[in-house]
Amino acid sequence: MNPGVVLDALRQAVGPAHVLTHEDAGTDLSRWERDWRGRVHGRALAVVQPQSTAEVAAVVKACAANGASLVPQGGNTGLVVGSVPDGSGQQVVLSTTRLNRVRELDAANRTLTVEAGCVLQTVQDVAREAGFLFPLSLAAQGSCTIGGNLATNAGGTQVLRYGNTRDLCLGLEVVSADGEVWHGLSGLRKDNTGYDLRHLMIGSEGTLGIITAATLKLFDAPAAQLTAWASVPSLLAAVDLLGLVQRRLGAGLTGFEVMGQFALSLVDKHFPQLRVPAWANTPYAVLLELSDTESAEHAQAQLEQLLGQAIEAGCASDAIVASNLGQAQGFWHVRESISMAQAEEGLNIKHDISLPISRIPAFCAETDARLVHTFAGVRLVNFGHLGDGNLHYNVQAPEGVDPAVFLNTQETAVNGLVFEQVRAHGGSISAEHGIGSLKAHTLPEYKDPVALDWMRRIKSALDPQQRLNPGRVLTDTR
Repeated sequence: MNPGVVLDALRQAVGPAHVLTHEDAGTDLSRWERDWRGRVHGRALAVVQPQSTAEVAAVVKACAANGASLVPQGGNTGLVVGSVPDGSGQQVVLSTTRLNRVRELDAANRTLTVEAGCVLQTVQDVAREAGFLFPLSLAAQGSCTIGGNLATNAGGTQVLRYGNTRDLCLGLEVVSADGEVWHGLSGLRKDNTGYDLRHLMIGSEGTLGIITAATLKLFDAPAAQLTAWASVPSLLAAVDLLGLVQRRLGAGLTGFEVMGQFALSLVDKHFPQLRVPAWANTPYAVLLELSDTESAEHAQAQLEQLLGQAIEAGCASDAIVASNLGQAQGFWHVRESISMAQAEEGLNIKHDISLPISRIPAFCAETDARLVHTFAGVRLVNFGHLGDGNLHYNVQAPEGVDPAVFLNTQETAVNGLVFEQVRAHGGSISAEHGIGSLKAHTLPEYKDPVALDWMRRIKSALDPQQRLNPGRVLTDTR
């Protein structure tokens, strides 16, 4: 690869102003080269910013013709180091942030077509202004992009009712590894004409193609939303509470989050202004959300009656129903601040795992005990989307131990213990964050070998030169 030839071809594809390099005076590429957690700082040959699908295709062709690999990047909020370049200085970062147009809102079909660089919160706002709901909701929604959400099949707090990003997408536009454009922006809910390429691309983390636009599902905005905060005596009680709420509310239950006491203590410690409710007196708290199609009064009566039954049944010890929107937002702000509070406490070993809901109490009891026994003094930050079986089961260094040293010396051993427990309980080592490069070497140990072989064959067929996000998801594509 001749770097000068590559840069000339990129400048011709998108214009010199949109090809950024380290040699440009006053240009700092660190925002594109460092992952969100600050674990990895790579070095790019260039950051290229196309503004149209045609320009993306031209960039891909330029890289393919000159032997350069591409790292697609949206908001760069991922947690598995899947969207930053390696340290070679030879990879091109393709930033989708200028691909940010809303192309069409079809009210009758209840679809919204947007480009990959649209920020999630913008998509939510456009839907809301038209009287609809786009339900994907993440802590990073002010900076993450739809393309990145689709590339990682992001989850969030409303998967229980609406599903992952995969379930919210009807069509895609994708640029292939050789620069061809698949025009698949269908708003059809039924199209049984062969292999579902849309689902193949969603969750592939930019390794099979570059998503440039998507047609998304819209839903009716609820007549009312109510949020409640419940103290629960154990994880088993939280599972019992989930079952009770599902039986009583059905599809009205749109969120069910669990938060361990230590996770909440970190929020209280680092963000005391958030006033975490009653965290010191309960091992776990549950945050649940009811979306009602009738009225706020109907929702209030339903939720208060339900929580009264939960307290009588012993699966909750106390509960608070948010009395206004501000209090509800405050509850959710506490939940969404756990990750930031962890970061303030120091680097930690993160696990994004999924388990059968019935197995979660036993998994946590066993794994907590094994971790504490093996790594004396570790602190467990356990929280997540209990309603869909997804836990963020994180391990914080012991008090007084340098978090960076603990991460560097113990991560492999901690991961091995946790992942073996996940396997023993029938779970997955990645629920919603993806594989990226962080788990790529681990995946073969926990993925069905036949499935892994099929994945390698697909990668080799669609990207035979290994130009798209190499080293992510799969490390050996043969």
